[in-house]
Amino acid sequence: MIDQYKKQHAYLLALDSIIFGFDGESLKILLVKRGVEETTWSLMGGWLQPDESLGQAAARILLELTGLNNVYLEQLSVFGDPDRDPIARTISVAYFALVKVADYASKISETYQARWFSLYDLPTLLFDHADMVDLAIKRLRYKASQHPIGFELLPEKFTIPQLKKLYDAIYNTEFDKRNFSRKILSTNLLIKLDEKQKGFSRKGAYFYQVDTQKYQQSTHSFLNFIPNPDAVL
Repeated sequence: MIDQYKKQHAYLLALDSIIFGFDGESLKILLVKRGVEETTWSLMGGWLQPDESLGQAAARILLELTGLNNVYLEQLSVFGDPDRDPIARTISVAYFALVKVADYASKISETYQARWFSLYDLPTLLFDHADMVDLAIKRLRYKASQHPIGFELLPEKFTIPQLKKLYDAIYNTEFDKRNFSRKILSTNLLIKLDEKQKGFSRKGAYFYQVDTQKYQQSTHSFLNFIPNPDAVL
């Protein structure tokens, strides 16, 4: 059996992460400059080490490149076209992460020339990274339509209009204000605070925060936030 292993070829295994962030207005992706060409950008990525699982490697790379840990991180797919990397045969396991832009802003490293780009105005990406992004946004839209993962992109306290802006950005559309508010509040996942947001309207909008216990219980539940997500795209 050992001889059978020796006859096989060894390949490189990379991990690339599509890191989504929301700045209050638009959905963004964190990219890094790659190579000497000023117009080429890349997803955050790195290599699997001998003593790591895939999940451990993805979390380590995210921590090394962004300074963030304990963030939402989910395996997306495997990309293994023989010609995807012109330098060497490389198989990439793609993950997507959801981070709060404000949390990352103070930890951004100039070493990697990292920069946030609008999801709908991306530069030229390395290799097949554009395909990874396309698949990631489809997965995010599906997950956000059925599960409460969108809260991972928001600050600790937020208003219903801010939450609506997030969903508008994810689906690149504009939802009806009343229907959206009614649907979100019906989940009973939010706790209304006594504090109001000031400076944006005469009355001001109340802040909410996520009920952590209910959120953890509902992370994998089908809440049907957006009944037919394909219809709004």
